[in-house]
Amino acid sequence: MTAAAEPSAVATTEHRFTRNGHESPLQVLPVVDGEPQLGHVLVFGRPADGCLVRIHSRCLYGEALDSQDCDCGPELRRSLDLIQEAGHGVLVYLEQEGRGLGLIAKAQGYRVSERTGADTFAAYRSLGFPEDARGYAHAADSLGRLGLARVRLLTNNPEKVEAVRAAGIDVTIEPLCTPPLSERAAAYLEAKRRRRGHWIPASEPASAPAPATDRPIGEQITVVG
Repeated sequence: MTAAAEPSAVATTEHRFTRNGHESPLQVLPVVDGEPQLGHVLVFGRPADGCLVRIHSRCLYGEALDSQDCDCGPELRRSLDLIQEAGHGVLVYLEQEGRGLGLIAKAQGYRVSERTGADTFAAYRSLGFPEDARGYAHAADSLGRLGLARVRLLTNNPEKVEAVRAAGIDVTIEPLCTPPLSERAAAYLEAKRRRRGHWIPASEPASAPAPATDRPIGEQITVVG
C-alpha cells in the first residue's frame, strides 16, 4: 500500500501543530484503545509506507528537565527534527518512565549508581528490579492499525526492531546518532551497548554544550511519591 489508513477515531483529533516555525497536521490516538495511560501515537502529516517512525519511552529528566545524564532528550528531539524534515512520520510515545519501572525506581537506581559506581542496569538488579521492564508489542500493533506495512524505524534498540517485525511490519533501521552531553551520559550509552546490544559506537566521547549562564543555579532534585 502507499498511504496509511486513517481511522475515524484519529480524524477527530486532527489539529495544526507548530514546531521550530514549521506547521503540520497532527493526529493523536491511544496506543491501546481505551487505555490512554499506556501511551499515545502521534501522527505527523500524512505518513505512508516507508515513513519515519520513532518508538519512545517517557523520560521526565531528559525531556522536561534537560538532564545531561542520558540520551533520551536528544534522541526525541533528533527524531522530531527528522520527521519534520521528511514532512510526515509517526511518534509512538510510551508511558514507560524509568525503563518501565517508574520515576521512583529510576531515582533509586541513580542513587545506587552514584554510591557504588555500578551502571543503572546493575543498580536496578541490586534493588530487585529487572534491568528493563519495557515492552513494545502494543506500539508495534498500533503501527499496523495505521495501515503501515513498511517503516523506517529511528532506533538503536534491537528489541524495538524485533517487536515491529513480529507484528508483520517490514523494518529499515535508521540508527540515531546523538553524542553524549556528559561523561555520565557516555557511560550510560556504553552500558546500553554492552548490556543490551544497542547499536552505539564504543566509547562515544562526551560533547558538553555551552553552559546556560542565564539560568539560576537549582537545588538538588528530590523525587517523592
